[in-house]
Amino acid sequence: MELYCLESDSVVKAQPDPNILNDHRVLQSLLTTEDRFLPQCSYIQRFQKEIQPYMRRMVAGWMHEVCEEERSNEDVFPLAINYLDRFLAVMPTRKSFLQLLAAVCIFLASKLKDSRPLSAEKLCMYTDNSITPSELLDWELVVLGKLKWNMAAVIPNDFVEHIIRRLPLPKEKVAMVRKHTQTFIALCATDDRLAMNPPSMIASGSMGAAVCGLQLDHSDQRLARDNLTDLLAKITNTEVDCLRACQEQIERVLAASLQQENRAGGGTKSREQQDQSSTPTDVRDVNL
Repeated sequence: MELYCLESDSVVKAQPDPNILNDHRVLQSLLTTEDRFLPQCSYIQRFQKEIQPYMRRMVAGWMHEVCEEERSNEDVFPLAINYLDRFLAVMPTRKSFLQLLAAVCIFLASKLKDSRPLSAEKLCMYTDNSITPSELLDWELVVLGKLKWNMAAVIPNDFVEHIIRRLPLPKEKVAMVRKHTQTFIALCATDDRLAMNPPSMIASGSMGAAVCGLQLDHSDQRLARDNLTDLLAKITNTEVDCLRACQEQIERVLAASLQQENRAGGGTKSREQQDQSSTPTDVRDVNL
C-alpha cells in the first residue's frame, strides 16, 4: 500500500463541533472565566509613565498589519493584544521597548493559535531589524513570567460561534455576519478605550453592529436593534444598557476609522493604494 503525503500552503481547519457549540455549559464556562484574563487596571492613565494612548494604537495597528500580511489565524491578533494589555497593566515599560513587546506578544499568540507559527527571525524582519532574535526570546520569558503562564486567554472570538448558533440568522447571511463581526473585534482590539470591556461584551457588541449594519431586520423583526440587543444580552448574561453602550461605542470607532480611511484615500494616493483598506479587513460595505 502506498502512502501519500500531501503538502499545501492552505491551512485546513477543523469543522466546528456542534456538541460543543450547542452545550450551554461551555458558554457558561467561558463567561465565568473571561474576567480572569482582563487587564487589572486602566494602565495608561494609572500605571504607565511613558506610554500614551496613541502609542498603543500605533503599535496595535502594526501588530494587525503583521498578522494580516502573514495571514495568521484570526485569533492571533486579538490574543496578542490581550497579552500586550495584560503585561502593560502589571509592568512599567519604556516606550522604546513597546514594539519589542508587541513582537513577543504576536510570537506567543502565533505559537498558541497557528498551525505554522511565525519565527523569531521573521518578526524581527517586520521591525526593520530594530530588535534581534535573542532579544525577542529573552523577552518571551519575561512576558510569560509576568502573565504567570496563563496564555490560553478567553478572547471575543471564542464567543462568536456560540452567539451565532443562538441567533435567528438567515443561513445565507451567517458567513457575512461572521466576517463582519470578526472585523469589528479586530477594530476594537486597536482601540485602548475598549480594552477593559469583557470579551463577551465585545463579541456581542460587534455581532450587534454587524447585524444592524447588514440590515437583517427586514427579514426578521427579532433582529431589529432593540430586540437584538435584548437577545444578545440574554445570551451572554450582560446588562442591556451596558451592551447597548458598548455597541454604540464600537459603531463610533468604526465610523471614525472609515472617515480616516476616506481622508487618506482623498489625497494623492494611487487607486491601488486607495483600494487597500486601512481598517482591520475591509469594512467599506457596512452601513451604519
